[in-house]
Amino acid sequence: MKRTTVLLLLLATLTGPTLKAQEFNPVRMDSLMSLMDKNNVWMGSIAISKGDQLLYQKAIGYADLAQKKKATIDTRYGIGSISKTFTATLVLKTIELGKLQLNQTLATYFKSIPNAEKITVRQLLNHSSGVHSVTDDKDYLTWNTKPQTEQELVERMVKGGAEFTPGSKHEYSNSNYILLTYILEKVWKKDYAALLKEYICRPLKLEQTTFGRPQNNSRDVSESYRYTQEWSLEPHTDNSVPLGAGAVWSTPADLDKFFNGLFSHKIINAASLEEMKKIDQGYGLGLFQLPFYEHIGFGHTGGIDGYSSVAGHFDDGNYNVALISNANNYNNNEILKFSLGELYKKPFPLPDLSEIQLTEEEISSLVGEYKSEQPPIQINITREGNKVFGQVVGQPSFQLKPKDRNTLVQPQFGVKIVFERSENKMTLYQNGHTLILKK
Repeated sequence: MKRTTVLLLLLATLTGPTLKAQEFNPVRMDSLMSLMDKNNVWMGSIAISKGDQLLYQKAIGYADLAQKKKATIDTRYGIGSISKTFTATLVLKTIELGKLQLNQTLATYFKSIPNAEKITVRQLLNHSSGVHSVTDDKDYLTWNTKPQTEQELVERMVKGGAEFTPGSKHEYSNSNYILLTYILEKVWKKDYAALLKEYICRPLKLEQTTFGRPQNNSRDVSESYRYTQEWSLEPHTDNSVPLGAGAVWSTPADLDKFFNGLFSHKIINAASLEEMKKIDQGYGLGLFQLPFYEHIGFGHTGGIDGYSSVAGHFDDGNYNVALISNANNYNNNEILKFSLGELYKKPFPLPDLSEIQLTEEEISSLVGEYKSEQPPIQINITREGNKVFGQVVGQPSFQLKPKDRNTLVQPQFGVKIVFERSENKMTLYQNGHTLILKK
């Protein structure tokens, strides 16, 4: 449920004809999915639609490695922070029905939160409240798998203090949507699961979307994994922690239906949707912009317990794209770009997932501590057998795959590191940024 970086797909402004639904060719999408499956870099599912017409659907990998249970298009996954779009939609629906207001203050419901009398519902929705995010607590991983009460979570927010003056800036905080969940439940006197079902799932016929890990049909439920030297099982955060910030489970096909229904005003009206789409310093109300060349979509990303996801809607083609992974060693952004390239006739080449084997001497010469002064970052390069790992101090380690004797990559995070052995330094490339670190 930690924040997943907002997608940045702007490459250049190009023009070209928009692909019609009947012209969509699934062959290259199949090639991409088969390539990832063969190289064991990504497990999960994807769905692409034009309006309510499904254009493409595919699942690869395993829902449960231990049981050798293959994933299917009906496999359900944790969608992480895409849950926030569902929650924001419920808030706007509640406002439409006159039960809440965007300018209503948090003090109506939670007087103990710092600056509660200044924080509005809108500021909770667009992450400009300054409320401390409980998922940033240093001890978060010691309690996130255990049930938490409203009092316990609110006390953690109070203890964290105000991060900034409300409205002065925007900073992603899961606490905003935890509080919005509690507010919805207080206003409606119903739990979040019931509201989700009544106002979103039932009208849109989302039969595979639930609050929390599905209990009534375990055969369709996936486990989740993190890659070190192999896929290792991830623990599951208790539903009482993320709530409407990250506890919804779904499938890509259901997410396509949700975004199609949202943008065709089947849940909330046009005025409410326009409020959600108002972007301020990168944040809408439960939505981010997803730019791809000259096309602008709206959606959200998600990540929780090894699950990672992205979903959104592109109005100019009436396209909906959603993908969810339960085991990810490849960048979701690259899959989304490839998918949109097929829709808009701006194709990307299939990725090169090959790797070479470094010699013993080449591996040994890379091992060490690399530091930069500005910003102050240390990356430790280690080895286990013939595999190379990187670790930013204070964060989990990640495997680096050699592309040539001096270049190693981590596709999931879009990381490329170029080593200069003779000068004892590395150059880190990620998301358009460059950083030089010395050994």
